[in-house]
Amino acid sequence: MQTSSLPGALAGGLLIGLSVTMFLLVNGRIAGISGLVAGLAAERGERRLANAAFVAGLMLGPPLFAGITGAWPVMRIEASLPLLAAAGLLVGFGTRLGSGCTSGHGVAGLSRLSPRSIAAVLTFLASGMATVALMRGLGA
Repeated sequence: MQTSSLPGALAGGLLIGLSVTMFLLVNGRIAGISGLVAGLAAERGERRLANAAFVAGLMLGPPLFAGITGAWPVMRIEASLPLLAAAGLLVGFGTRLGSGCTSGHGVAGLSRLSPRSIAAVLTFLASGMATVALMRGLGA
């Protein structure tokens, strides 16, 4: 990480922590993105409204960043569309299999010292390291 991006990364991390904490304190629920998005189709009433507000806040992040800095966040994706589609399907499958995603387990679960979340995050990390090692070994 470049030194110049450290304040932005720190601010982003603090905002993520604050939003997860506030969601838990105000709604009594874990701010796992996969569960919130799934709840948009399944939930009713105030719970659905809270899910929609949280997801809308996520989507407003890049335009807010652009409004503050005058430039859109830079993203560089070098993978092919079929590889991205396969990766997305695998992430979705893993999210269902692991009863949550990295935001729910990694941010909210670890901060609560949840044993299930600790196991999930260790699995995420090990899988990621194995994938990088395999892709580098294949020259990809």
